[in-house]
Amino acid sequence: MARLLQDPCKLQPSEWYTANNMQRASTESQKSRSECTIAESWRLVDEIEKTTQKTQSDVNKKLEQRQEEIKFWKQELDNKLEQIVHETEILLTFKNRLERALEGCKEPLVIAQKCLLYRQRRVGIDLVHDKVEQELVKEAEVLQGVIALLGRTLEQTNEQIRQNRSAKYNLDMDLKDKFTALTIDDYCASLTNDTPYIIYADNAMKLEGNFVSPEDWIDFSNINVEKADKQRNNSLALKALIDGILSQTANDMRKQCEMVNTAFRNRVKEAKDAKHKLETLLAMVMDETASQEKNIAALKKAIADKEGPVKVAQTRLEARNHRPNVELCYDTVHSSLMNEVQEITKNIERQVEIILKDALAQAQTELKGLSCRQLSLEEEIKVKENTLYIDEVLCMQMRESVCIKNY
Repeated sequence: MARLLQDPCKLQPSEWYTANNMQRASTESQKSRSECTIAESWRLVDEIEKTTQKTQSDVNKKLEQRQEEIKFWKQELDNKLEQIVHETEILLTFKNRLERALEGCKEPLVIAQKCLLYRQRRVGIDLVHDKVEQELVKEAEVLQGVIALLGRTLEQTNEQIRQNRSAKYNLDMDLKDKFTALTIDDYCASLTNDTPYIIYADNAMKLEGNFVSPEDWIDFSNINVEKADKQRNNSLALKALIDGILSQTANDMRKQCEMVNTAFRNRVKEAKDAKHKLETLLAMVMDETASQEKNIAALKKAIADKEGPVKVAQTRLEARNHRPNVELCYDTVHSSLMNEVQEITKNIERQVEIILKDALAQAQTELKGLSCRQLSLEEEIKVKENTLYIDEVLCMQMRESVCIKNY
């Protein structure tokens, strides 16, 4: 019991002061360290904040620069798209002109071929390879050449339109991508630290997909712009070529058409002159035929006129042969009558020998020749009439519908 009441082991006052001092020193040291940590923390926070703000500001500036860059290229692409669309629309009108010019060549070619076919119906001496036929053949060749040239030019125009549309498609796709990229970057530029619904994106740092370098990005749009410029320049050159072709071909066709028409007019004039001369000759032949017929009639009459005296003399002789008895005397009258009949008969026989067999035969030969000439001339006149009908009626009237236009 005495031990239990005994005081425990007590420390010395010095130890108490020492212990308190150690507590104070330890606390102050801990506080100092804590204050340093807090100061360092705020310094780090401030440094990180400044760095973050600077980085974010740099990103914002780069984002703004990128927006301006996209806008620049978007404007360039818009301008090129407008130009290529405009050129394509104009080229479509040139294509339409070519198609109408090509269609306009068909009728003149058909007419030229019909004229050549019609002129095969000429007959006789008029079936000749004349100036008209030469010019018609040349006209058909010119028209066929023009049709071939316009066809090739139309194919070239269609190909150029396809190239323009290809360039337009590339510009459209590039503009669509630029619009999407600008919309995204506008959205990104609008984001702030206080914007609601911003989230952590763990996969954002992964470079997935077909990323390209800034140089490749610029080259892509630049290639599209250069292609559009190239096709636009090709379209301008093609339009000038088409203008020249349409003008030159129209002039060539018009010139050749006039050459054919002039040849037709000259040939018709020649045919009419020849027909008129033939008709004049025919009139002369017919007049001469009438004269020869009169001549033959006169010859026959002259021969017939010699029969009267013979008949008178023979009638007298016949009557005196009926004198009765001794009156039937061979007197000087009877003797003279006998001589008269013999003389007239001899003269008539001589005239018949000379006139009837020679002059009359010659006259009849000439009449036959005149008849042959008349038939020949009439046949030749019909040939000329047929030629004139073909050239003046069938061909020239048909050619009046030919109209060479400047498309």
